Amino acid sequence: MSVRPGTRSGGLLVAGATSDAGKSVLTAGICRWLHRHGVNVAPFKAQNMSNNSAVVVGPDGRGGEIGRAQAMQAAACGLAPDLRFNPVLLKPGSDLSSQVVLLGEAVDTVDAGNFRLLRPRLAETAFAALAELRSEYDVVICEGAGSPAEINLRDTDYVNMGLARQATLPTIVVADIDRGGVFASLFGTLALLEAADQALVAGFVINKFRGDVTLLQPGLDMLHQVTGRPTYGVLPWNVDLWLDAEDSLAYGRVLGRPAAPYGTEWLDVAVIRLPRVSNATDVEALATEPGVRVRLTVEPSELAAADLVVLPGTKSTVDDLAWLRRTGLADAVLAHAAAGRPVLGLCGGFQMLGRAIHDEVESRRGTVEGFGLLPIEITFRDGKTVTRSAGTAFGTVPVRGYEIHHGYVSRADPNLPPFITYADGAGEGAVAGHVFGTHWHGAFESDGFRRRFLGEVARLAGRHGFRPAPDTSFAAARERTLDLLGDLVEEHLDTDALWRLIEYGPPVDLPFVPPGAPSVLSSTAPPRAPSEPPSGSLSRVPAPGRSVE
Repeated sequence: MSVRPGTRSGGLLVAGATSDAGKSVLTAGICRWLHRHGVNVAPFKAQNMSNNSAVVVGPDGRGGEIGRAQAMQAAACGLAPDLRFNPVLLKPGSDLSSQVVLLGEAVDTVDAGNFRLLRPRLAETAFAALAELRSEYDVVICEGAGSPAEINLRDTDYVNMGLARQATLPTIVVADIDRGGVFASLFGTLALLEAADQALVAGFVINKFRGDVTLLQPGLDMLHQVTGRPTYGVLPWNVDLWLDAEDSLAYGRVLGRPAAPYGTEWLDVAVIRLPRVSNATDVEALATEPGVRVRLTVEPSELAAADLVVLPGTKSTVDDLAWLRRTGLADAVLAHAAAGRPVLGLCGGFQMLGRAIHDEVESRRGTVEGFGLLPIEITFRDGKTVTRSAGTAFGTVPVRGYEIHHGYVSRADPNLPPFITYADGAGEGAVAGHVFGTHWHGAFESDGFRRRFLGEVARLAGRHGFRPAPDTSFAAARERTLDLLGDLVEEHLDTDALWRLIEYGPPVDLPFVPPGAPSVLSSTAPPRAPSEPPSGSLSRVPAPGRSVE
């Protein structure tokens, strides 16, 4: 299946009435639906703001970063991640500043003031990346960011309706009914848009519904009457959709649905929810194991009963270390370690476990005392390590992961054993009795390594009845999640109508819904892409499940 040379591929923008409305999972589900019907489809998000990132190896062999959600969406498409799938990634380091990652490479750190000056460059890069993808794929499913009705930001928007206008993308708006006010938020989102933006919004999707969907029908009918736009479907709440979460990690939340132990005892894992936590998805692999209960917490008391305490990654190691001390969590970690129970540090969490952190790069606080649980010192440097890695642990157990960090081990006890050994024989991370640390993310997705580590944790914690299951596959669990997303789209959305949108664009007779925003586009609007493929049709690409006549 391919479009004629010189024609533009189909596309769709999935926007949200709010953040965490379900844009990422709906985009992945649509991608999966199209992929398994043979459509050559790719994901795209012009700008993501997240500290959950994945490493992509670019054409030049160097590692770069994109949002983890776009890596998950790529898997839904049967594709390896591509830097163009998320050309702009903002990684918040504080409430006032973010690191800017452009096509995988960290290029600047900005605040709200100077970010506006950078927007034209970011917009041009994003538009060009989308144009390239549309020349290579039959369909590109785009994800918006936040809400398209953030009217205070519309004049420089290149992620929501600014992207839709530039690329003539039909748009659907998804809303989370679990939050309440779903009909008001969908109507209000549309009514706050200017006329040209409204003309691209074709309809709605409601997410996370529990109960009898027929009870919604009067509201759906009225929404259609007052907006002239249909609701393409209602997605039910599903408790199995928790892997690769980007925005919904909540205090005290138990990850997943822990299965009964393979042995006779459970392992209880407490993961500290740091203010600037990054790649918290590392611990999701632990939660796929039967008999392993993984909790995210900010309560010192919840560490006392845990078998394993995890300090995850963070975008602000020194600031989050200070927060741990202010909240009493640092004392709880030290008490847990003093009792001989296992502690694990990942990336920034690993850096905290050392004796000292020398940081003139990220926080610029100079030398800061660490927990002192590992005989190492960490120094931050300007250059960032961004790479995929492979090696062994526990002797010969293979392990793979990826690295994203400024800090490195600048001093260590010469007799300190590494946690992981690279393929070239160099050591990485550290182990000191019951304290473990590594800069690697994603290591626990390696099934053998995860089982061996959990077995060691159980031994150190005195959970002699715990046995790792011999057949848990994290890769299979992820594929089941992606297939579930595709199933939900096929079973609960009007896929024929979605396909018509993708192929032909929004209906031409969509009514304007007052009051509408006045046009805010001006000379400050982001530049158009220099070379967008010419318009055309998808007349040679059949709708999923149909043949070409």
